[in-house]
Amino acid sequence: MSEIDSLRPLAAVLLPALGVLTIVASHRRPDVREGFTILTALATFGVVASLVPAALSGTVHVSRLGTFVPGIDLTLSADPLGMIFALLASTLWLVTSFYSIGYMRGLDEHSQTRYFAAFAGSVGAALGVAFASNLVALYVFYELLTVATYPLVAHDESDEARAAGRKYLTYTFGGGVAVLAGTVLIFWTTGTVAFTPGGIADLAAADPLVARAAFALLAGGFGVKAALVPVHSWLPDAMVAPTPVSGLLHAVAVVKSGVFGIARVVLDVFGPETVAQLGVGLPLAAIAAVTIVVSSIIALRQDNLKRRLAYSTISQLSYIVLGLGLLSPAALIGGLLHIPAHAFMKLTLFFCAGAIHVETHTDEISDMAGIGKRMPLTMAAFGVASLGMAGLPLLAGFVSKWYLLIGSIDGGNAIFALVLLTSGLLNIGYFWPVVYQAFFQTPEDSDAKPLVEFPIGGRRVRADGGERPSDDADEATGERTDVAAEERADEPTEEDIEPEAFVDTAEESGPDVPIDAAGRVEPDIEPSESESQVEIEARVEGEYAVDQNPSDHLGAETDEEGDRDGESRGADGHHRADAHDTHDHQHGGPPASGWERRGFGEESTWFMLGPITAAVAGAVALGIAPRGMVFLALVERVVFEVTGVVF
Repeated sequence: MSEIDSLRPLAAVLLPALGVLTIVASHRRPDVREGFTILTALATFGVVASLVPAALSGTVHVSRLGTFVPGIDLTLSADPLGMIFALLASTLWLVTSFYSIGYMRGLDEHSQTRYFAAFAGSVGAALGVAFASNLVALYVFYELLTVATYPLVAHDESDEARAAGRKYLTYTFGGGVAVLAGTVLIFWTTGTVAFTPGGIADLAAADPLVARAAFALLAGGFGVKAALVPVHSWLPDAMVAPTPVSGLLHAVAVVKSGVFGIARVVLDVFGPETVAQLGVGLPLAAIAAVTIVVSSIIALRQDNLKRRLAYSTISQLSYIVLGLGLLSPAALIGGLLHIPAHAFMKLTLFFCAGAIHVETHTDEISDMAGIGKRMPLTMAAFGVASLGMAGLPLLAGFVSKWYLLIGSIDGGNAIFALVLLTSGLLNIGYFWPVVYQAFFQTPEDSDAKPLVEFPIGGRRVRADGGERPSDDADEATGERTDVAAEERADEPTEEDIEPEAFVDTAEESGPDVPIDAAGRVEPDIEPSESESQVEIEARVEGEYAVDQNPSDHLGAETDEEGDRDGESRGADGHHRADAHDTHDHQHGGPPASGWERRGFGEESTWFMLGPITAAVAGAVALGIAPRGMVFLALVERVVFEVTGVVF
């Protein structure tokens, strides 16, 4: 592998940073601001794409920025492994930029300038992670990515969003401390932290106890952002963020930086041979297998669509870690190829969830019966991406999972092949009800979701982001606290109420108004035949998603200067009325008259439908012609440099 001094890796990292400045400077002109967003994303993609031919031919462009500390250089290099992550991040940022315009304006969101600026900063940090040439540089950009994405996680500025942001920082900074400790151990043991295809040679002769400790710290630290069980719970809570951010977290930057860091550790710090010699590969694969199964089971119980997608992400990310832990060439190809495969499929799914929310304010799967009539293109794309996640042929997920299956069997680890097959069935279990309900049921004849109704499936809830925090006690075991029962226990009974007070309340309310045990007026609501008890309670208590926890937005008020970063404009750039006025049903779910039938392309603006179409097309193209999409060629180049095996 030869090196060429070049400023292009540095330019790819600096362009998003420059974009942050232009976005902030144009905050009073939303059209200009978003134009800068698109131009910056396009320029970044162009620079990254220009590095692909050299990476495929074995030539690495290197930007040398000087010495960070004695013995450690701060260098950016566009090697094949880094190019996989960089090309993915720059491509999907461009697609997500268009989608964000439609989403943020469609919901009349507040603080849009901050949102677009933080998004650009996050992608810049992700590109720094991709091009880092040693553990120290990787650590620096890894922590910058955490800082840049925090404003996006806490964007709503609600108590729930701030709590999710604090949890995100706690987990990811904790993982960063572990990464730093592992980096120090590697430098102390070998005198270098530079990435070397096949691993740092001196680690093979190092004290095995120290080497295993360094591997555990590095893999565990990066595993936090990869959402491995048991350090996964920050990810579902982060679903309080706007949906494009959820796509960024799940498909592009944050969680992918975690699995990318593990890939660097396995392939370029220790190397497959040293990992096998130390005996740490199979334990890593076992943790990934447990994560795959446990998170898939938890996904079955989620009625909130974004939380179901969140647990699906936790499961799918561990496919990548599983391939890295198995170490066989075919498994390595499958794991690395699943990085872009999962990204295209999962971004499609989140785009669809966001479009559904913007147009109908519907977030719960149990409210989506017949929604395929209202949003045919969106739900068709959701169905295609779901099939890909389950690993059906001609879609991206099939190719990567096929390599993983072959790698499991070739390495004599058939148990992991069984885990992969089981996971495919579980994928069908939690995605098929969404598709089936959308196209083959109506609000009148739909059954309750989630699919699993006994305790491991959980009870139905109607708060955005799933259950209330205290109602989600131990998702791994299925044990939970009945919050409703606790609240009822805290309410006064008839014995606790003075008789005079009870009589006064009844008299004030009138003779025919029902009074409960606490002396409150009970609403006179007759249940319909098709309404479940949970739905009746939610209707009485006002517990629907938009009533208590607006799913992806807050109603921002105009500031004194009359500038809300363009929130008063619609997706077409024109002034719009209150965003709620344009929805079929303000409180989510089908309106009383049922879903209105609309044709393809009529369900939303093309700012949102265009990116959905592009993302699902990428998932199909990666399944039909993976080499034509470049990613498989880059993956094979990485595996060849690490193992010497040619595919």
